[in-house]
Order: sequence, then C-alpha cells, then structure tokens
Amino acid sequence: MDRSLWAVILGTFTLRFSTGLTGAMLAVYLAKLPEHGGPEVDGLVVGIFAATFYLAELVLSPFFGMLSDRIGHHRVMLYGPAFGAVAVILTAITTNLVLLGGTRWLEGASTAASVPSILGYIAMVTANDQALRGRAAARFEGATLLGLGCGIVLAPILFAAIGPVAFLANAVIYGVSYLIYWRGVDDPAGEAATLTASHYGFRRYRALLTSAHVWLLAPTWIAVNASIGLWLHQSIFQLTAARPEFPDQLFHGGFEPWQISLGAAGVAVLFGAGLLYWGSRFRRFRRTTIILYGILGGGAMVVAGLVLNHSAGVTPLITLPALLVAAFGLFVLAGATPAALGLLADVSERFPADRGAIMGLYSVFLAVGQIIGAVIGGVAADIRGIDAMFVATLVLLAVALVPLAQLRRDEHYVGGPAGTAMIDGEIG
Repeated sequence: MDRSLWAVILGTFTLRFSTGLTGAMLAVYLAKLPEHGGPEVDGLVVGIFAATFYLAELVLSPFFGMLSDRIGHHRVMLYGPAFGAVAVILTAITTNLVLLGGTRWLEGASTAASVPSILGYIAMVTANDQALRGRAAARFEGATLLGLGCGIVLAPILFAAIGPVAFLANAVIYGVSYLIYWRGVDDPAGEAATLTASHYGFRRYRALLTSAHVWLLAPTWIAVNASIGLWLHQSIFQLTAARPEFPDQLFHGGFEPWQISLGAAGVAVLFGAGLLYWGSRFRRFRRTTIILYGILGGGAMVVAGLVLNHSAGVTPLITLPALLVAAFGLFVLAGATPAALGLLADVSERFPADRGAIMGLYSVFLAVGQIIGAVIGGVAADIRGIDAMFVATLVLLAVALVPLAQLRRDEHYVGGPAGTAMIDGEIG
C-alpha cells in the first residue's frame, strides 16, 4: 500500500477513535447531566440518541457518496472531521437535550461523509489489484473497530478526569484526522476523468438500490451486521448486570469491569487477526466463500457460547474445547466483513464514475443491520438473557445463509469481470 492509502487507513482509525470516544462520553455525560445543570435523562432518551446517530448515517450516506463522485473522494473526506469537531464543541457547551440530539445528527453526518468517500477512494485505487483490495478492506475494517474500541475504553477515564472539557479535547483529535486527510492523501490517479462523467442522480440511485446487483448482497450483509450489532449494543450491559432470574447462566454472574475489558481485548485480538488473515485471501477464495466460512464460523461460536454459558461446575474436558471452538469461530467470522466490503467494491467496477455512491451502501447496510440487531438483542435479552441472545444470533446467521446461496450462483454477475475472474481462479 502506498503513502496515501496508509494515510486513509490512519485517518480512519483517528476518526473512528473520536466517534467511539464521543459516543461513550456522551452516555456518561447524560447519566450525570443534572450535575452539570441539565435535566434528568432516562433510558428512552439514551436510546433515541443512539438511534439518531444511525438514522443520520443511513439517510445521509447516499448523498455524500454521490457528492464524492462529483467533486472528488479526497475532498469529501475532509467533511467528516469538520462535522465531528463542531458536534463535540457543541456537546461541551450545552446541556439542552434538543441541541445534544442535534449533535448526534452531526456525528452521524461525520460518518456518512467519511465512509463512502474513503471506501470510494479505496475501490478506485485497488481496481486493478485484488490482493491490494483485500488488504485495504481488511485494514479499513480493522482501523474502524480498533478506533471505536479504543475510544470507548478511554472515554469513562477521560470524562472522569476533566468532565465536559473532554469533548473539547476530542475536537483536537478530529483536527488531527483532518490534517491526515488534507496533507497525507493525494487525489487518486484517473479520478479527474470520472468527475466529468455522467453520474447517478437520486432517481437512478433509487433504481440501483432495487437492482439485482445490490439485493443479491444486501440481505446477507444486513443479517451479518445485525448479528454483530446484537452483541455490540447489549453484551457489556448484560455481562455487568447480575440477573438472579437466570441462575443457570454463567455469563449473568455479574462480571467486574476489568474482567469485561480483558475479555473484550481478547475478542478484539482474535477478530483483528481474522480480518488480516482473510483480507489476504482474496486471490485464493471467492468473496462468497469467505462469507460462507464466516457465517458457519459464527454458528460454531454461538453453539460453543451456549455450552460455556452453562458450564458452571462442568469438567474442563468440555469447557476447554468449547472455548477453543468459540475462539476459532470468531476468527473465521471476522472474514465475512472484509469479504462483503470487497464484493461491494467489485460491484463498483460496473459503475466506475459512481464508486462513492456504490460504496455508500456500506453505511446503509451497516446502519440497518445495527438498528435491527439492537432491537432484537434487547427483546431477546429481556426474554431469556444471554441464552436468547445466542439463539437470536444463530437465527440471524441462518437468515444470512438463504440469500448467500443465490449470491454464490450469481457472483460473476454482481462482481462483473473481477467476479468472473475470481470464480474461474478459485482454489478454495
């Protein structure tokens, strides 16, 4: 990868770090808002704020994707840090819930502007190199997850130390992201010609959304995102809260924060290793093969998780193999995300002047999946705790398999010439 591509990945990390930091600090801020002169906040408001972020990303991503095709991916990248900086500055100086809700829209706009332009850039510069596309997709996903994770981990400590001033400190980090994109990224070769080409308008974009190119991929990716989002929004709360109504479930024992952080670190390492490994296998395996392995790995992880959740007093001869299966399943599941991203980049090869618009669908699928996963996870946890969350995850993964069968048959159609080459050259 060249200097500009590395700068894009580094900027993704710092930008997602700021996003994670803001979201987690805002949760703490809302819980203590009366101490800062604001009103009492209940769980419904917290939920609305979280949904507002994803709704903004869902609505605005197509617009910014199309804009990046018209004025340049590099230029639109700069909008993301700018929106984020304004959002955290406003957050630091107000306790008004309406204004704080508006900052969630600005944060969502930050992601909506940055993701399609970044992915459009990656798709353009990796158009003729499948191995590079795999590495870039995996590193983008890794930078996204690592940045969000680091921000979430640091947020409670930073807010406890300096209070709302921490939001102003985060504005500085947004400024660092802006500088990385501004000074570190060059316009991609060949972009000048695509800027003057005919582009998709909203009417044609709507037609694209309903085309076979997209809807062969969308259901699988949304279901996989929902299965991940289910745990992203519920796991920490469920592991922290001791629930005596489920005495047979080991994971409801009420874990200490350091134990949860240690477990999260282990998950992050395994998932990151899986991203790097499968991202380097784009030349060997079809995208849909990697996605299939990922779904099956996720299923194995869920079954092993159910065993571990009921392993209190059980012999290590059972718990140790279950733990190893869960770890391996997570490692394999990680490959599904860069493979789906790579397949979407392959779709963009059919629309070289509209890569930003096509890659903006990443945010659309992600937001829809996260919202669905958050709702299903909350309902499942209330019904039967973590056991029900495991079952719901298994159902979502099974749903992802249904459209994947059709997607595998038509991968050459979705991916165009690149997809055909992958099918002809698959080893695995």
